[in-house]
Amino acid sequence: MKRRDFLKAVSFGAAALVTPGCAQTPQNIAKGKKPNIIYIMLDELGYFELSCMGNKYIETPNIDRMATEGMRFTQALAGGPVCAPTRCALMTGRHTGHCTVRKNSQVWPMRAEDVTIAEVLKQADYATGGFGKWGCGDRGTTGVPEKHGFDIFFGYYNQTHAHSFFPNYLVRNGEKVPLEGNSGDFYKGKQFSHYLIFDESIKFIRENKDRPFFCYCAWTPPHGRWGIPEDEPAWLQFKDKPWTGVTKDAKVYAAMVKMVDRQIGQIFALLKELEIDDDTIVFVCGDNGGQRYFNNFFEPNKDFRGQKGNLYEGGLRIPMIARWPGKIKAGVVNDHLWYFPDCLPTLAELAGVKPPDNIDGISIVPTLLGERAAGRKQKMHKFLYWEHREQVAVRMDNYKAVKPGRNKPFELYDLSKDISEQNNIADEHPDILAKMKTYAKQSHTENLIGDVLDKEKRFKGHKFR
Repeated sequence: MKRRDFLKAVSFGAAALVTPGCAQTPQNIAKGKKPNIIYIMLDELGYFELSCMGNKYIETPNIDRMATEGMRFTQALAGGPVCAPTRCALMTGRHTGHCTVRKNSQVWPMRAEDVTIAEVLKQADYATGGFGKWGCGDRGTTGVPEKHGFDIFFGYYNQTHAHSFFPNYLVRNGEKVPLEGNSGDFYKGKQFSHYLIFDESIKFIRENKDRPFFCYCAWTPPHGRWGIPEDEPAWLQFKDKPWTGVTKDAKVYAAMVKMVDRQIGQIFALLKELEIDDDTIVFVCGDNGGQRYFNNFFEPNKDFRGQKGNLYEGGLRIPMIARWPGKIKAGVVNDHLWYFPDCLPTLAELAGVKPPDNIDGISIVPTLLGERAAGRKQKMHKFLYWEHREQVAVRMDNYKAVKPGRNKPFELYDLSKDISEQNNIADEHPDILAKMKTYAKQSHTENLIGDVLDKEKRFKGHKFR
């Protein structure tokens, strides 16, 4: 279904559109009130970097408490192994063999006809705000968020721009917001971008407390050039840590994880203050696999092979926690297998609207709320698919097939026995591998990208001018 046809269809009776087979609508689940949705995605947060995952260097009490009050997933997987593709898969519900943005690029925008989560939720009268890194289309292209359902987007449009926490400017709905006192230096400046982005996130929640809202917090910490204000409380906690052989960058990285944990705690306090905590579902996750910047000091991937940039588990497995008081059971550790394309149909079902019919995702509402509340059993993927440059991966139940490069053969792993992907069993199971290679071939389509409409507005290099 094309974007125009989708928007036309849902506008004529969104209240009646629910996922086929549901015994009751999500509105009934929420007792007649559509839930507020806060989706917090931390840039490059590794699977094992939270203290609830055993990290002994960084304490994350607010995210840990969220896990005890909600559901923590062990098999949530990113949409891609790097920033821009994983965001496009999340936003459009389409895997990287079908979505538009399939690599990090300064100019690689979504198409005008691509339909996003924000556009779907607008049909249910949601206020929609995005804060942080967009990555799906720079200014002057068809991929900008204000043309894809967002009432407001504040932060970085270009994913390379987001590498600095002290840029010369940020962007609000396509227009530059100059940051006085910032010279373009990566490590210092007058205005720390994440403080501004966090404040806008809070402002959006306050302003929309009396209507359903979607707050997409694609925050940039802890990824980027690690500059941080000298008076940041988390930095004061870490700057003098007697860690042998650890660089300042590593300490700033740890401080950034601690900082966003504090801010997540502030969001939960705000929800209680506004008396909308019980009406709000909150997700916290990473955007792709972690990267071993500091000689495994923080062990972002620990038992997983690979890291950001490849399609082994270290490049795809992410931390994921969901919390909704009274709706999601507390303290649950769930091994349901799902990935970013599933987010769009899940949020659509929670809002009571039908998603586009050309997506690859499957709603996980029965997993989140229970099959009885959802009125049906959880549907499972026949397979999951990723591609990145010359790499391809297919997941089918516990089997994972990986083609690590153009001239490399497919490898096969049984993740139930070999989570570290060390024992290639391709020769032992040619029938299984053949089926997965067929799925891979069927899943790749020609990559048609969006358009640049105004070359003068495009990103202009590392000084961000």
